Amino acid sequence: MGEKLGIMICGHGSRNKMAADQFSSLAAGLKKLMPEHPVEYGYLEFANPVISHGLDQLREQGVTRVLAVPGMLFAAGHAKNDIPSVLNTYAAQHEGFTIEYGKELGIDPKMMEAAADRIREAIESSDNEVSPHETLLMVVGRGSSDPDANSNISKIMRLLWEGFGFGWAETCYSGVTFPLVEPGLEKAAQLGFKRIIVFPYFLFTGVLVNRIYQHADLVAEKHPEIEFIKAGYLNDHPKVLETFKERTQQILTGDNAMNCGMCKYRTQVLGFEDQVGLAQESHHHHVEGVGSGCPLCDGECTGACQVEEALKDDDHGHHHHHHHGHGHSHDHDHEHDHDHDHHHHPYPHADHPLGTPTLKDTILRTRKD
Repeated sequence: MGEKLGIMICGHGSRNKMAADQFSSLAAGLKKLMPEHPVEYGYLEFANPVISHGLDQLREQGVTRVLAVPGMLFAAGHAKNDIPSVLNTYAAQHEGFTIEYGKELGIDPKMMEAAADRIREAIESSDNEVSPHETLLMVVGRGSSDPDANSNISKIMRLLWEGFGFGWAETCYSGVTFPLVEPGLEKAAQLGFKRIIVFPYFLFTGVLVNRIYQHADLVAEKHPEIEFIKAGYLNDHPKVLETFKERTQQILTGDNAMNCGMCKYRTQVLGFEDQVGLAQESHHHHVEGVGSGCPLCDGECTGACQVEEALKDDDHGHHHHHHHGHGHSHDHDHEHDHDHDHHHHPYPHADHPLGTPTLKDTILRTRKD
């Protein structure tokens, strides 16, 4: 019996039902693009199906070799550690079942075309005539504790800035790093441009995208002299689907290595020197599927119910000694004995005045309101 190929799309998961539906639609679009192979998907947390369920589905269809790709824009901790750990564990538990891991969507000409289309759509939605030279573009990234992933947003911004010929462009982030959306837009509003385009460089909607738009509205209220336009996120743009397809094909051709030149786990990156060689592991195995179909929030979780409690549990009380000796397909080897708790490594600039404390204060204000 020969091998049978299958495709696995691995997402993070969202508390927002619409985001999960959009990810599911993307997987359906990929099935149409690649009808010759079974295509399944799964999430790390907050939604079902989880990744292991998607792999079970492929095995039930007779698949023996899986081409797995991260359903993520850039390679940060989830793509470098969490997903490969889940895949490696599953493969080790199922003899004769091979899983090969591809690279993230990354900075790609097709992804830039998709981004440009979303910005054009936003401009065309306005009745006002404002020249590109009088326009500022604000590209909003997810935000990560990985500076290499964060820097990709700056490159995306620069490519779009020069491509459109805007008067100015900036980057900000929805969380974890800095500057956050509200302070970033406040500073941008001082530069004297007639229009600011707020573009979330996200695949899907969710709590974070909604929060980005809310912050844009808050700043816009303070600056009625500026036209604020909210661009749409990428979603299942045809060029996004083409990029996913290409990533699976690159596994077969051997061109699936992530760009590891500035990876904080492989080399000493300024400010993150203590993270070289950290073990590859998933921080999500205690909360797989938690938050999906939440009866209190109806898919639009506020973070104030059992999901938050599960995350608290995941951050405390799981202290144990173990050894990881595995690398994943893009040749990241994180191997050493250590004792540690199951939480993310401290971010060295968590106290930055334009960073995470601002976000925490905003969340507290939202809950009080």
